[in-house]
Amino acid sequence: MSDRPTMAVTRTAPSEEATLSAAAPAVDEAAASGVNLDPPAPPVATGRGAANLARGVAVIQDYVKTLPGSPGVYRMIGADGGVLYVGKAKSLKKRVYAYTQPHKQPVRIQRMIAETVTMEFVTTHTEVEALLLESNLIKRLLPHYNVLLRDDKSFPYIMITDDHPCPQLTKHRGVRSRAAVYFGPFANAGAVNRTITALQRAFLLRNCSDAVFAARTRPCLQYQIKRCTAPCVERVSVAEYQAQVDQTRSFLSGKSSEIQAEFARQMQTASDALDFETAAKYRDRIRALTAVQAHQDINVEGIRDADVIAAHQEGGHTCVQVFFFRNGGNYGNRAYFPSHDKTLDTAEVLTAFVAQFYENKTAPGLVLISHDLEEQALIEQALTIRAGHRVELAVPRRGDKTRLIDHALDNAREAIGRRLAESRTQSRLLDGVATLFGLDGPPQRIEVYDNSHIQGSHAIGAMIVAGPEGMLKNAYRKFTIRSAEAAGDDFAMMREVLTRRFARALKEDPERSGGSWPDLVLIDGGQGQLTAAEQVLAELGVVDVALVAIAKGPDRNAGRERFFLPGRAPISLDLKDPVLYFLQRLRDEAHRFAIGTHRARRIKAIGQSTIDEIPGIGPLRKKALLHHFGSARAVAQAGLDDLAMVAGISRTVAKKIYDHFHSEG
Repeated sequence: MSDRPTMAVTRTAPSEEATLSAAAPAVDEAAASGVNLDPPAPPVATGRGAANLARGVAVIQDYVKTLPGSPGVYRMIGADGGVLYVGKAKSLKKRVYAYTQPHKQPVRIQRMIAETVTMEFVTTHTEVEALLLESNLIKRLLPHYNVLLRDDKSFPYIMITDDHPCPQLTKHRGVRSRAAVYFGPFANAGAVNRTITALQRAFLLRNCSDAVFAARTRPCLQYQIKRCTAPCVERVSVAEYQAQVDQTRSFLSGKSSEIQAEFARQMQTASDALDFETAAKYRDRIRALTAVQAHQDINVEGIRDADVIAAHQEGGHTCVQVFFFRNGGNYGNRAYFPSHDKTLDTAEVLTAFVAQFYENKTAPGLVLISHDLEEQALIEQALTIRAGHRVELAVPRRGDKTRLIDHALDNAREAIGRRLAESRTQSRLLDGVATLFGLDGPPQRIEVYDNSHIQGSHAIGAMIVAGPEGMLKNAYRKFTIRSAEAAGDDFAMMREVLTRRFARALKEDPERSGGSWPDLVLIDGGQGQLTAAEQVLAELGVVDVALVAIAKGPDRNAGRERFFLPGRAPISLDLKDPVLYFLQRLRDEAHRFAIGTHRARRIKAIGQSTIDEIPGIGPLRKKALLHHFGSARAVAQAGLDDLAMVAGISRTVAKKIYDHFHSEG
């Protein structure tokens, strides 16, 4: 069976791919086992909700009539083209039929059915392939009704290169494109950096790049501080250096006691020979090895390569702790807080988590989990296919392995406690914002706007979003200023950004039911920016969104901010007021995002020239022209015959270039 599912695609309706998740809704497959196409039972909702639910059921009912009984993946799609839910099925016909009986579904699923306007399906050969595809789509599309694991960061590894006579020891993330030996994953960069530093002290391997290595004429600082043996200038032979590399690999492969014993033997030999300087060097190397092992404090006999995954649920939130054990060593842990409906229990969330977590990672041979998973055997098969070796999912019931689960659960409980405490603090701050600005209640969505440009060039607008859970970075937006007249005019730029933002909101979510409308709009600026924002919202007929502008005080001193509100005198807060600090953080985050976006645009533009404006001139032809003429200006001044002499530039292309620079239009 291949790593990726082989599938026949049945695209039954056009849509925009947009979201996904892992735990399938609680449909009653037993009731659906004898599929029939009778009209569904009446929905439980009333009024407008009942009409929407009936419409959604009718949409699904139409698809059931033509669905096969084979395995596959289905997507439920809303009116805006966004994917509401991604699920897998052993039988598409039976699973989808269950949605036509909303009276048997929880309220959460009824809401999803009511929002469904079309569906898409992919058939697969097996249910395992369907599970693999489902987890892939969930990670990519982030559907609203799925359990979502936002884990876009790759884990760091220790890499010892294999393509150089004197291998390099370094940290690595991402694709393993280089011939090397990789050790990991480590939970975070800090754990890798500490380990590499200790390994350098113990084994004296270089961490410089191959280019730096080749250019050295004398030892660098790493040699002076006894972290490298300077093979670059032959202070050690290639054979001796390779012995250091072999020791490092052995140590990272779990043979730490043997290496430490060998160092101790050599230290004693040097001491007996009264070579105390060499003995001291081995003593320091032994201490460095001890420092590496000191961070591996909960090792268990018999555990070499394993992940320990434990979930704890509290207050409708779930924390999943993952510990990594490789080569008998503890490589650290990381906490995750997947997004999910509060009605899901721990096992459902953990099932979705495991399926998504290993979508872009290789699972070890053993994964210890705190709860039995739904369809555990199926997930085992999927992980085995993805990893290329057998993967076992196990819930320890007794013995030393339960100690690992208990330790992970303790960490999960502590992490979710801290998270809830932070959430309560955030809630108090939002209450303070509501009181300060006279809002009806604590804002659930605050949008903060800022602009950035240099004398009108590369002008952009930026929007950041915050709510009860903190900064919502997936909701951040960038706006390239389109109007040449607006670029450089802060007021005109703000008008353009807000017009585009709220015109789109009125078009896509006029009922304000999608959670995309702000309760408070915070503008970086003073009375002028506030007036511009008021004019935009008035022209669009948006009269019930609170507007506030935040401006630094005299001499632009942080802490002396003034807040401008429509129809009110500017207000200031006490320097020690936590609400002031909260609003400053929001303003500074918007400023950071705007500046960062502007800088990225500016850097990208530096590498562009007038040649990029010529249709059909790609990177290779551009490079050839610049190499031949030396500059874009020289290309613009060149004659037709001169252009045609450039390698890769035909007479036809030369004329196109010439006409571009010499046409009167």
